[in-house]
Amino acid sequence: MNPVEINRGDSPIVLGLPHTGTHVPEDIAAKLNTRGKGLDDTDWHIHRLYEGLLPGATSVRATFHRYVVDANRDPSGVSLYPGQNTTGLVPLTDFDGEEIWDDAPDADEIEARRLAFHAPYHAALQAELERVRDIHGVAILYDCHSIRSEIAFLFDGVLPDFSIGTNLGTTCDPRIETVTQQICAEAEGYTHVLNGRFKGGWTTRHYGQPQTGIHAIQMELAQSTYLSAEAAPWSYDTGKAARLRPHLSEILTQLADLAPQLKGTS
Repeated sequence: MNPVEINRGDSPIVLGLPHTGTHVPEDIAAKLNTRGKGLDDTDWHIHRLYEGLLPGATSVRATFHRYVVDANRDPSGVSLYPGQNTTGLVPLTDFDGEEIWDDAPDADEIEARRLAFHAPYHAALQAELERVRDIHGVAILYDCHSIRSEIAFLFDGVLPDFSIGTNLGTTCDPRIETVTQQICAEAEGYTHVLNGRFKGGWTTRHYGQPQTGIHAIQMELAQSTYLSAEAAPWSYDTGKAARLRPHLSEILTQLADLAPQLKGTS
């Protein structure tokens, strides 16, 4: 299976989808324990949730599961959140801190997975961002994520519905942050936070270099906003999604409209 799917468009927006994939090669799946084989930490149905929200948007989607290798982690293995519980380039535990392997990968296997999966995904994402920037003079990476709203191992309490991450404002022009936050704040019945527990993963931090004409912002959605329940079988709730999708569409549309104003501001 190809480790990355690309849907190429002509908008200044590129959607990153690093965690919706569920493919696990047979040799790797055989090493997961029963808990790991549940693939609980998937960003379930996020590609479906965003599908068609912005005509012309490019999407770059990892088809492999994050337990194979996490496409949103630093390839060097450096932690995104020093001093806080998190998972690594190849997770050894799930988000609840429970072991997921009967036979955990060693350093050589982790490197092999990085080369086979992580590297092709990011080569494709880099190429699409550069292509879009060549067309528009600017590219905006909108990195799409979701997570259970309550995970005691990772954070206290209940996560807001929209968690916006710009690594404290360093990964994009401040107008991108302002537009996104304003739409989330005005979305009736939803909560939001800017640069809270999730400030943007490696993808956002790596590509978000406004001085080069590439801006990046991460959106971490609470799965309670569009799933029937935050538990297996992880069913997509069409009613919840129908209420959420217009807000996401408005964000993407306004960011695309903003993009021409960002040219030459780096």
